Amino acid sequence: MALPKVLKVHGLDLSYFTGKLEAYLRGKQIPYELIEMNTGDFKRCGKATGVAQMPQVEWFDGQWLSDTTLIIEFLEKLTSSTSVMPEHPTLRFLAQLLEDFGDEWLWRPALYYRWANPQDARLMSHRLADGMMRDVPLPFFMRRWVILNRQRLHFLWLDGVRKHTAKRVEAHYLETLDALETVLLKQPFILGQRPTLADYGLYGSMFRHFFCDPTPATIMRSRAPAVHEWVARLWNTKLVNYNNLPVTLEWPGTSTPLLNIVCKEFLPYMQANEQAIELGKRQFEFTSDGVKFKLPVQRYRGWRYQRLRMRYQSLAHTSQQELNTYFPELGTALSQPVNCPIEAKIKGLPIQAPTTMTSRTW
Repeated sequence: MALPKVLKVHGLDLSYFTGKLEAYLRGKQIPYELIEMNTGDFKRCGKATGVAQMPQVEWFDGQWLSDTTLIIEFLEKLTSSTSVMPEHPTLRFLAQLLEDFGDEWLWRPALYYRWANPQDARLMSHRLADGMMRDVPLPFFMRRWVILNRQRLHFLWLDGVRKHTAKRVEAHYLETLDALETVLLKQPFILGQRPTLADYGLYGSMFRHFFCDPTPATIMRSRAPAVHEWVARLWNTKLVNYNNLPVTLEWPGTSTPLLNIVCKEFLPYMQANEQAIELGKRQFEFTSDGVKFKLPVQRYRGWRYQRLRMRYQSLAHTSQQELNTYFPELGTALSQPVNCPIEAKIKGLPIQAPTTMTSRTW
């Protein structure tokens, strides 16, 4: 299947997942047009795909692509000469694991820093009122009030942010930032000398939120300058220039602090969410470094966790042993069979893949 001459990417230039997809398309040198959504376009795209999220990509003949993870997987099949997937099965699994971590673990601190800090919230509510809500027939100050309160309700209050959890949410960013700094002081990309899916998976939050929003950007510049440089580097990367450079991972090595966070925080979090889904609950409790969160169940994250387990279980025994030698928590969390598959919705895609099942936007 050929690519369209220019992909039409419907999203926003402050959007977590739009930034992730844009960086990937730029790296692949796939021409695209960013169509800045307003509420009307958002609804139109949602009707076309069956899911309210961004970005959405127009394909051929009324077909659409949705979900950046699945869009990237689809485009990888069409543009394999500049693949972001490591050939070595262990490294390929780690790249996929780190994409899941970047998408699903860093989402909460990214939205927290944007909407809990007054200067960030003022800036972003202004931009969304002037951009996304530009077609809403209300005075500007009312559009801004609506967006500010909507975002704080959904991405702070309903996502488990309270006075007693706020510092721990901040720490999720700071701990990941420190771990990434350890890696990127030694090498230009997460898994070595060339970009992989791991880089693009971590890029959504690190670029459009932590690099661009005032409060986390100030922290990044002073605390993790190598991460700051990596963000700019990846935006300007052309994957064809890295085809012959290695992807490597030394055991144990600089990636250990990052993978420790994945094993000790992210995987138990995903496991607790899936267990709640199986029990038919709408909320679940998760404890992070002694701080108890009460969080909404997310079916999409349940599906991602199940898919990750199936990928781990499909690895050769030698690859599983290689991972478990240094990170035994991986085997504990991922060796459990998928007994109750979480079905995903499929609608109008040229790939057999689900769209997201939550309104994970902006």
